[in-house]
Amino acid sequence: MKKQLMAMLFGTALILGACGGEETTEPVETPVEEPADGGGETTAVDAEQVVQQNCISCHGENLEGQGNFPPLNDVGSRLSQEEILSVIENGQGAMPANIIEGDEAVAVAEYLANME
Repeated sequence: MKKQLMAMLFGTALILGACGGEETTEPVETPVEEPADGGGETTAVDAEQVVQQNCISCHGENLEGQGNFPPLNDVGSRLSQEEILSVIENGQGAMPANIIEGDEAVAVAEYLANME
């Protein structure tokens, strides 16, 4: 009986361990491409991928907005690229500052500004 109880407790612990814990998002790695002219390195940012990794959890899978989080699928019709970058860098409402930083923030602001 003790063996069965121990086996059941061990199995339960394994199942709960596999299901529990916080989800972590790995930082986005940006590929480095060589320019055709043979000059220095440039960093290419896949803004759509950055948006998918950082924005959809609050703004919805299709960026249509949900709850208190506004839609982003037409944000370019409401805000300029500079205003979008400002929101990304400084936060606004429930959105904390600097969720996306540097070149990625600039690329995402440009990407979202083109969504009308």
